[in-house]
Amino acid sequence: MSDLYQRLDIDKGASQAEIKKAYRTLAKKLHPDRNKDDKKIADRFKEVSAAYSLLGDKEQRGRYDRGEIDEDGNPKAPAGFGGGFGGGGFDRQGQHSSAFDMDDAGDLFSEFFSFSGRRGGKKQGTNPYSRSGRSKGLDISYQVTIGFEEAITGSSRRLQLNDGRNVDIKVPVGIKDGQVIRLSGQGGPGVGGAPKGDALVEVRVSSHPYYRREGDDIHLELPISVDEAVLGGDILVPTPTGRLTIRIPRNSSTGKRLRLKGKGVQRKDLVGNMYVSLKVVLPDVRDLKLEKLIKEWKVQDGDKIRKNAGLN
Repeated sequence: MSDLYQRLDIDKGASQAEIKKAYRTLAKKLHPDRNKDDKKIADRFKEVSAAYSLLGDKEQRGRYDRGEIDEDGNPKAPAGFGGGFGGGGFDRQGQHSSAFDMDDAGDLFSEFFSFSGRRGGKKQGTNPYSRSGRSKGLDISYQVTIGFEEAITGSSRRLQLNDGRNVDIKVPVGIKDGQVIRLSGQGGPGVGGAPKGDALVEVRVSSHPYYRREGDDIHLELPISVDEAVLGGDILVPTPTGRLTIRIPRNSSTGKRLRLKGKGVQRKDLVGNMYVSLKVVLPDVRDLKLEKLIKEWKVQDGDKIRKNAGLN
């Protein structure tokens, strides 16, 4: 079995920052989402994650470098242990049969194997990992991308973890781009009986061709025709939760903004608005009839309009 440094393609003298960088590079390259149905790469991804779960923790890295734990984070026996001490061993009843007494054995067991107790009513041994300051395994980061509407209405997604298991994630209503969903106990393995870390799922929200979000408000630029701008009327407008009929006021210019109260993003007790900005669009092809009507109808002077706006 390759050692943990080889799994991350780094030297033993690498800094903690270099270890983290190496892990991120490999995790991105080997992530199951990018290598679907490739068991070999999936196994490699697991090895890389397991290696980082130990080397990424300075205390556990030190234990590994000193030979106190193996590549799986399990405690190792000291040199010569298992065959007895000074030629001695344990008999079938578990009694030590050499000059190395049970109290000494208890000291060693408590240091390396979380020995459960000692003879003679002495105090119970303690887990050496509880003294390391590490309370659980490392958190493992993931990323999922959802659509704009999914972020507004909420959804569920299935995520494949680095150990090959699939978990369903509930995407809450109104989640923002970059928010992180924490899955407790779905991260790296704990060491020496410590609990597992968490899976941290960063949610990326795709951009939308015509919606734009600002806080809890949704913005939409709505194209309207010349006759709709002049005459006004009721038209259907798309929203992330379905189409809605709104009324365009008569004589509306490009840039006029309509507010749809309560039609924005809803998060718990908070709800935003939707703002519809009108944009007057002329026909794609030349319309001679329209040009004739405009010439006959001309009641405004363009220069005067621009002057009133301070542009002349």
